[in-house]
Order: sequence, then structure tokens, then C-alpha cells
Amino acid sequence: MNSLKTRTLMLLAVLGLAATFSFAALLRAEGTALTDKDLSSISASASTDEITAKGDPGAEFTGTVRDVTVSDSAKGLTLADLVNQAGQNKIAINFVWTLVTGFLVMFMQAGFALVETGLIRAKNANHTMMMNFMVYGLGLFAYYVCGFAIQMGGCAPIANLGGVYPLNHEQVVTLFGKPWGLFGTKGFFLHGATYDVGIMVLFLFQMVFMDTTTTIVTGSCAERWKYSAFCVSTIGLGALIYPLFGNWAWGCGWLSQLGVNFGLGHGYCDFAGSGVVHAVGGITACAVAMIIGPRIGKFNRNGSPNVIPGHNIVLVLAGCFILAFGWFGFNPGSTLGASGNGCLRIGSIAVNTMLAGCTGSFGALLYMWIRYGKPDASMAGNGLLAGLVAITAPSGFVNPLAAAVIGWIAGILVCLAVEFFDRVPKIDDPVGAISVHGVNGLWGVLSVGLFADGRSNYGGSWNGVAGSVKGLFYGDAGQLVAQLIGIATLLGAIFALSFLWNWLVDVVVGQRCNPKAELAGLDLPEMGAFCYPDFQLKTTESTIYASSGSSMALKD
Repeated sequence: MNSLKTRTLMLLAVLGLAATFSFAALLRAEGTALTDKDLSSISASASTDEITAKGDPGAEFTGTVRDVTVSDSAKGLTLADLVNQAGQNKIAINFVWTLVTGFLVMFMQAGFALVETGLIRAKNANHTMMMNFMVYGLGLFAYYVCGFAIQMGGCAPIANLGGVYPLNHEQVVTLFGKPWGLFGTKGFFLHGATYDVGIMVLFLFQMVFMDTTTTIVTGSCAERWKYSAFCVSTIGLGALIYPLFGNWAWGCGWLSQLGVNFGLGHGYCDFAGSGVVHAVGGITACAVAMIIGPRIGKFNRNGSPNVIPGHNIVLVLAGCFILAFGWFGFNPGSTLGASGNGCLRIGSIAVNTMLAGCTGSFGALLYMWIRYGKPDASMAGNGLLAGLVAITAPSGFVNPLAAAVIGWIAGILVCLAVEFFDRVPKIDDPVGAISVHGVNGLWGVLSVGLFADGRSNYGGSWNGVAGSVKGLFYGDAGQLVAQLIGIATLLGAIFALSFLWNWLVDVVVGQRCNPKAELAGLDLPEMGAFCYPDFQLKTTESTIYASSGSSMALKD
């Protein structure tokens, strides 16, 4: 018995010693760099002939060492080949992700077109659709010529897209002993060194964001905007006004450097563009609407507003669904990748986006139901969009509960803002774009400074400041100050630039169509064809004979 016990103990000791040596050897192996010699023993587990004969239904032999690109067939597989393939795969994932989300944002143009066309009268449907159609081409061309260079010409490096190193010059002035980036200078016509694979991806993604801004203005100015003036105004917005603020926020400009230069949090933070895209669009829409003036019949002699209902609520809500779908490109795509540097937060960003849109529609629906006794379909749709606009800036920095709160507030805020613009400054906005995009764009910018929870971890820093973005509620009052400076810049510099540019367009081209064309509808006078020819006679007659207020407005 004792002999058996002794032998058992000896066997256990030997096994323990062997395990110790094996573990030590494993540790040494993990600490040793892989060499080309090690790769010589690596081979695919099935031959090409076997796969050809049997196929690979279980994906057991597809995506193996056989699929790694070999730079020199004479040498065979090397460590450099393996490492380069890994790096290319990461960038390829980020390229594909960014491009696909950019395609989703481009599809939002269809959503905007349907929403705006549904919210205006049938006699102007062709004109409104044509503005939404051509805003894409006009804005794209202006951005290609110079807008992209002004915005992103000094943004390098962007690691997720391989560096985009040719975008390496920002025009800077020194004030208070600190550099202030004003605009980029590389990338005009995507010519020369900027003919680069990573830059092409960045251009497409940034271009569709810019085009979202330009299409916001068409809604506020619908039913009385001269088409030629629309074309010139859009080119200025895409070529200069939008790119300038985009540079200051996203292109290494001075707003983004408020943290590095002055210790204000992480500088101005706008993850996907509540300020850059939506507030710029909404503020420009406000400037143009002020210059053009209200539609005939919108306001009575005593200044009280009249409701001018749209002609197709089906188009409106269908457009809202398309926009909500496209927003999954807008916000998650702004990581510019799905691999590395915290990009796995794309799921969290998508959920935040969905929640804010949902609670935004709840907030608007309940507000209208309580105030007016009926749920209003168009305002429910605008509530959805308001929630999406508001979450765009904080989507990458906040948790789901904060996203729901931000959206809920946005849904109520859009209803209050629509009433305010109708009753106080008396700015006619047929689709509520100033309220949806302008007011809630600013709310989204502000909410970053309040709700950012410091858990985002995008590669360990943001805007050159170590750590993650935190708002006031999580201990960083400086971040709120940076956001307020961004809001002041939007309301000051961007409004002034937009107003000045569109005043010049008004002087040179004339912004507003003539009253006779407006009363008859802009489809035939401006576009040469009716959108609904079978119904035009009825629509025109009802417009003329039911517009006593309009006639009085003309006489006044």
C-alpha cells in the first residue's frame, strides 16, 4: 500500500514538473518574434485539387494561408507578406465600412426630397423635387472644385483610412501665442498627390455630408425660391460656407484645438455633425428665408400666421423612414472605420441613433396631442428627425439612456421652435427645417457638453487631448465651454457669411420668383412642366379663388 502511494506521488511530481517546463516553453515561444523560417512549415490544409473536386461548403479551407498575397513567388510566403496582409485587411474593412455608410447617407437625399415635396402644395411639387435632385450635383461639383480642400486639406493623418498623408497643409494664424487653423489648402480638384485611395474614400464620405447641408435650405425656401438663385446659392454653400465650419470642427481647425490650446475639454466635439451639417444647414436656411420673405398668404394683416398644409402626408412619412434608415450611415459611419481605434462602438452609436429618433417622435406626438387634442403626423415625423439631428453630435460619446433623453427633449423642442418662428420673428418655413436642423442641431452640440460620459475610448484621445470626452454631468465643465464657443460661432460667423452670400445673390440674380408665378404654382413657370398635370386645373383654381388673403397681400 505504501509502495503504491509512493509511486503515485512520484508520478504526480513528474507530471507537474513536465507541465511546468511546457508552460515555460510556451511563454518563451509567445515572447519570440515570428520569423520567415517559421512560415515554411505553414501550409493550407487542403490542396487545390481537393477543393476543386469537392468544394468547400463548410468554409473550412477558404480564407487560409493560401489566400495571403505573396510579393515574390520565388521566395514564397514571408513574414512581411503576412504582416502587410493584416494591415491591408484592417484598412480594407475601414474603407468598405466608410463607403457603404456614405452610400446610405447619399440615399438620404431621396428621403429629404419626399419629406419636402409632401409638405408643400401640389402646384410646386416638380419645382421642389428638382431642387432636391440638382442640389446633389451642384453641391458635389462645388465641393470637388474647392470645398473639400478648404475643409479637409490639412486633416492628415487619419489612421483609420491609411493616413491620407497628402492632405497635409492647414493655413494657420497665430493669436495669443497659439496656432489657429483657418482652412486647408490641399485637395483642389482631387489633383496631384491627393489622387490617393484613402482620400477618395474620405472625399465621398465628406461630400455626402455636405450635400445633406445644402438640401436643408431647399425646404425652408420652397414655394417661392427662384430656381436660378437656388443654383447659385447652393454652389456658395458647398464651396465655401460649409467647408469653412467643417474645417474648424473636423479639419484640424481652431475649434477642434480649443482643448489642446486652451484646456477646454477636448475642444469642440461634434461626432457626426449636429453642428457641422445640420446647424449650418438650418442657419443658412434661416438667412435665406429672411431675405426671400414669407409665401403669399402665410401671414394675415395683423401678423397672425396661417397654416398652409402640404399635399401628401404619405410622401412625408415615407421620407422620414428613409432618412431614419440613412442615419445609420450618418452616425456609425463617422467612426471612419469598423476596425481599430474604438471603432467597435459602431453598435452603440447605432443604438443611440435609433433610440433618439424614437423618443423624438414620442415627444413631438405627445406634445401636439396634449396641446391641440390630436396627434399631428407631420410634426411626429419632424420629431423623429429632430431626435436624429440632436443625437448626431453626441452619438459617439453618450450612453443609451442619455440618447433617449436627448431625443425626447428634441421632439418637444421642435414643436416649440416651429411655433416660435411662426409667431415671433415671422419667418416662413414650409417644412420646419430651421426648427428641425437649426435649433436641434444646436441642441445636439450643447448636449455633448452635458451628457458625454467619458467612456468612448477612440484610440486613447480625441482632438489631440488624451482620454475620452466628458461633459458637465461627468465632471468636465471645460467641454461645455468649448461647445458653447462652437454654438456662438455658428450663430455669429456662419449666419453672417450665409446672409452676406445670399444677399449678394439677391442683388445680382434675385432670390424670389414673381408673385404671379407663385400664385399659379412654380411648376410650369419655373420648370416648364406640371408634376400632376391631371390635377393642375383644379389646384390652380382653388389656389386663386381661395386666396383672398393672398390678393390683399399683393395689394399691400
